[in-house]
Amino acid sequence: MRVLAPLLLASALTACSMAPKYVRPELPVPQSWPVGDAYLRQSEAALPSVTYRDIFRDARLQQLIDQALANNRNLRATVENIAAARAQYRIQRAELFPQIDAGGTTTRREIGASAAGGNFAVGGTTYQATIGVSAFELDLFGRNRSLTDAALARYYGQEAAARAVRLTLTGDVAGAWLTYAADQSLLKLAEDTAAAARRSVSLTQARVSGGVAPRTDLRQAEQILATAEANIASQRTALAQDVNALQLLVGAPIDRALLPPPIEEAAKTVAELPAGLDSRILLRRPDVVQAEYELRASNAEIGAARAALFPTISLTGLFSFASTALSSLLEADSLTKTATGNIAYPIFRAGAGRAGVEQASALQRAALATYEGTIQTAFREVADALARRGTISEELAANERFATAAADTYRLSEARYRGGIDTFLTTLDAQRSLYAAQQSVLQTRLVRATNLVTLYRTLGGDSQLDVEATGAVPAPQPVGRQ
Repeated sequence: MRVLAPLLLASALTACSMAPKYVRPELPVPQSWPVGDAYLRQSEAALPSVTYRDIFRDARLQQLIDQALANNRNLRATVENIAAARAQYRIQRAELFPQIDAGGTTTRREIGASAAGGNFAVGGTTYQATIGVSAFELDLFGRNRSLTDAALARYYGQEAAARAVRLTLTGDVAGAWLTYAADQSLLKLAEDTAAAARRSVSLTQARVSGGVAPRTDLRQAEQILATAEANIASQRTALAQDVNALQLLVGAPIDRALLPPPIEEAAKTVAELPAGLDSRILLRRPDVVQAEYELRASNAEIGAARAALFPTISLTGLFSFASTALSSLLEADSLTKTATGNIAYPIFRAGAGRAGVEQASALQRAALATYEGTIQTAFREVADALARRGTISEELAANERFATAAADTYRLSEARYRGGIDTFLTTLDAQRSLYAAQQSVLQTRLVRATNLVTLYRTLGGDSQLDVEATGAVPAPQPVGRQ
């Protein structure tokens, strides 16, 4: 044990790190969101941690999201990527500790009488057992520690990537669910319009038969009916495709009882999400977290490249037991102890060592640019969503007023036509205008609801992530066997 003790002590030494001290870069975006007529003014100073159940409050949608999180194949792939990254970290961390090997051999030797110089053959059996540490590298300059830190950062980055997939998947399911609701309402509108058009065709047919209206009135009425019937067929196709999209996201057939009500009701189940004034909340977006951990990994790899410029010191220790009798193999007289130290330093590498440092530094700068670009993209996405959020209510109110006026115009035009005051063309234009206005209201309701989904997704609030001054901290993970 006196031979192995220095090796075990050496493995516990704290290596000096040559990695640059990590300092989170300043945000390459304004401190606050844009303000003005197109943006909502919020009083919150920070984004509260939320879950999708706080935003999407319909139990049917929540159940579909739960199923998607359990079955979606893309999410399963990210889980396996996390497992691989965790294993890679544990492999790299093992380099900080000595590897202890044990072995045993049995040798049987026989020498013929002539070779032995006598009248009898000579033979014997030798037993040998060894245990020791072979070429354990002392991490005095922190190369293995830096590589371990890089592997840990990439493992945490994979966790963030999984959260990004989870966030996107949740938003996609909510968006597909709301799209089905809107298409269902559009189908109902097309069916109602077709029913009204059939009544108009019947009325016009009677007036043509009575000689009080030209055939052009009948053909014009039939145009409205044909348009509505074509829209009915189109909306039925859209509903079928919406179900297919939901099934792909969920990863399994869905219960039709979980499909949404019309958009007028479904939109009310999506709650508001406060954006806050401080753009630092973007640091909690999973894609930003992943980019920051990649930056941390690149920073640590600079330390590994710098440490590679210094000598490599390794130790070897060996206990060896050898005996001709198995019963006496482990006795003190059979023990041989060996300890060896080795130092190696390449005196000529044609600049490869310094080139390795330059390469690691260039990759770190590239990771920094990617990190800053990710934040800028996130800022733009949130700002766009806030701009849409700030005006969509006004747009919806205006469209509803337009639809109300169009409905009244159609009623008046139809009454004037029946009274023989106006031509059927006036009624036809009023009916087309009403139909388009009602479609616009439904589509704007969908835009308003999906804007809330977009805001939830772009802000990236995740109750499983905390933000500290040194960076995002993943949720604690259970410690597995090493």
